[in-house]
Formats: sequence, C-alpha cells, structure tokens
Amino acid sequence: MKGLLRVVLIAAFASMTALSPARADTPEEWIELGTRIHGFFGGFIPVGMRIGFDAKERLHAEPRQISILYYSGAKMPCPCIVDGVMLATQASPGQGTVQIAAEKAPAGLAALIIVTNRKTGEALRYTVAESWIPKMLGWNKLEPQARWDAAMAAQGLFEVSRAAKP
Repeated sequence: MKGLLRVVLIAAFASMTALSPARADTPEEWIELGTRIHGFFGGFIPVGMRIGFDAKERLHAEPRQISILYYSGAKMPCPCIVDGVMLATQASPGQGTVQIAAEKAPAGLAALIIVTNRKTGEALRYTVAESWIPKMLGWNKLEPQARWDAAMAAQGLFEVSRAAKP
C-alpha cells in the first residue's frame, strides 16, 4: 500500500509540474527553455529575452501583466526576437497579449517593440537598429551559452523610451 501511495504522489507531483507555467532562473535554464519552445536558440532569442527582462524591471510588472506589440524590420530574416520577449514576460498570442503588426518597423530598425504594463498602462518603446542583424546572425556560429553571453553583454543593443499610453 505504501508503494502505491508513493506512486500516486509522484504522479500527482509530475502532473502539477508539467502544468505549471514555463519558467527559468539561470542562463542555462533560459537557454533550455528557449530551445524547447522556439526549436532553436539562435541569436535573436536572447536579444528578445534581454528586452523582456528589461521591460519587466522598468515597468515593475509581474509575469502575464505585459502586452507586446511587435514590428519586424524590413531586413529582418524572421521575427524571432518576439519569441524571446514572450518567454521572458510570459505574454502570448493565446492570452491576447502579443500582437505582430502587419506593417513593418520604421526604416533602419530590425525591430520595434512596444511593451505595456496592462495593470498601469505604462508603455515602453524598444528599438533594435538594423546594424545589429549581422552581429546577431553571427552569434549563431557560437555555442548557445556564448550566444546568451553575447546578447546579455552587448552594449547599445537596443534603445528604450517611454511610449504613449494606448
């Protein structure tokens, strides 16, 4: 009977863990999460994560309190930066908290991201210059940990300013 109870408790714990929100604490866990969710931890994912971490801190927002409006640059090969922002903030299209704009980011930008604290309405405007595209693509030649390190240490990777409240 004790063995059966142990199996039931382990199964219950495993199912609760499987249903808990995706989260990470260390760079290694973030890399694993990004790889698992996105399919590849390329150079754009940690850039989005860094923006998401920054936005949560500046907006004093808890997970799921953020909404994202993402504009991809005309020269951007993919909008993967938004996946990193989504992972860091726990925003998602299914929650209605992530929108990919039909129009492109202004000329000269790889990405324009408006991040809003849904509770306070405070919003930030993040821009990544087009000049970063070759650097981010170059990070793909590195190991995942080195990609993370490069994105987290990059000086001038993005600019941030206050955005008008929606």
